[in-house]
Amino acid sequence: ALSQQHSQIPVEVQCQEAQLVVIVHRDLFGNGRLVSAAELSLGPAACKYSRLDPSQKTVTFSAGLHECGSTVQVTPDSLIYRTLLSYDPSPGSNPAIVRSSPAVIPIECHYPRRDNVSSGSIRPTWAPFNSALAAEERLQFSLRLMNEDWSSDREFSPFRLGEVLRIQAEVGSGGHVPLRLFVDSCVVTAHPSPLTDFHSCLVDGRSDATASAFVTPRPRQDMLRFQIDAFRFAGDARSLIYIRCHLKVTPAERSPDALNKACSFSKARQAWAPVEGTRDICGCCELGECGREE
Repeated sequence: ALSQQHSQIPVEVQCQEAQLVVIVHRDLFGNGRLVSAAELSLGPAACKYSRLDPSQKTVTFSAGLHECGSTVQVTPDSLIYRTLLSYDPSPGSNPAIVRSSPAVIPIECHYPRRDNVSSGSIRPTWAPFNSALAAEERLQFSLRLMNEDWSSDREFSPFRLGEVLRIQAEVGSGGHVPLRLFVDSCVVTAHPSPLTDFHSCLVDGRSDATASAFVTPRPRQDMLRFQIDAFRFAGDARSLIYIRCHLKVTPAERSPDALNKACSFSKARQAWAPVEGTRDICGCCELGECGREE
């Protein structure tokens, strides 16, 4: 989830073998007001924290993957465990004055579905499952809200309608071969309207009076930048939106195609164009159907 970014990550998640660990910085909103540990809970079961660190000003939750009311989704490639971190501020001494709002932060852990079980003999050249899992864990994806020149995170301050949100997606590839990053899809979780869809078609740029687009060229193959116009939902008084994006990578040497691309719509040319690759890979954006990954 993205709101205005500040220097430290407000919520850190560690997806371990049998449990998830959630570390919450008590300056949750970057405004200098420290939330109370008692105001935080994990999951529908409202599990309480397991550790409080006054020196670091952090609250830590540790829970088994199936504990605290978490849910699991099984996909062809992954097991996805989902839960929620809830902030429920206690009323102050004067109940007529409200100084903070409740918040719910979605938490996810993804585990690849791989194993060495086979009806045939196991060849010694196969990498053990644990090694494959360790390699997967070295991919560290991030999504950051950036300042005007993309040099650093944007300071914590509200946006005005008409301003531009500059979002930078990145992956730390560790010991992997060179990778190219894609923003496969993005949605605003408070509303079903997508920002990107159909495997990296920035469909928000198709709307009237918007300049949403991927930034070209890329700074690096493992980084991708895009910008969207600030907005709010009609009839919704809330001033906070959450953006959830699905990021993926391919080997950098592989040519972009209809499933692995970054396409923006140019109103001047009334046509779709890719950050890299041939224009035909964006043709499916107009059709709204870019196929499915195997």
